[in-house]
Amino acid sequence: MILGAFLVGYLLWSRPVGIELLLWLSLLSLFIHQVEEYRFPGYFPGMINSWLFSSQRPERYPLNSQTSLVVNVGVGWCSYFLAALFGTDCLWLAIATILVSVGNIFAHTFVFNRKGKTHYNPGLLTSLVLFLPIAVLFFTTIIREERASLVDWIVGIVLGFVLNYIGIVKLIDWMKNEDSPYVFPVRCMPPDRK
Repeated sequence: MILGAFLVGYLLWSRPVGIELLLWLSLLSLFIHQVEEYRFPGYFPGMINSWLFSSQRPERYPLNSQTSLVVNVGVGWCSYFLAALFGTDCLWLAIATILVSVGNIFAHTFVFNRKGKTHYNPGLLTSLVLFLPIAVLFFTTIIREERASLVDWIVGIVLGFVLNYIGIVKLIDWMKNEDSPYVFPVRCMPPDRK
């Protein structure tokens, strides 16, 4: 939340426009998305482990707090920040990170709700209210203004797949440990639905 506040201050001071603004807002939306997932209501980790993986140890397996740190900060924050920082100079990176947001939209809207037999999961609201309009505006703008080269599209789509699959799905698999000491607090477990 503190990083988000600093980012809002930076945006008010620097006043970026166009694609640059969308990419900084994309980073801000990632911060807010993670607050929804891990804090308010915050039961995303337990939900993933329980609903998606049917874990008997949802506080630590297969997603644990160390993996979550690597995925969210190492992959998420770094790639979104670099995309915003370099803007249109590395449009392929921007395309890739926006595709991570699109992956979140799909997962939170369809996959997690279907597996959990619910209409809401932590991350759904920010996926629909923030990620979706930013993604639509971003792709509409670069297509309408013909900003992306064929190389930008190819590299961006391939990297987007890598970030979604390797940077999230495979990292969870590679770092899983049933006896992990990196547990989530009780507040990160889904409410009892029995």
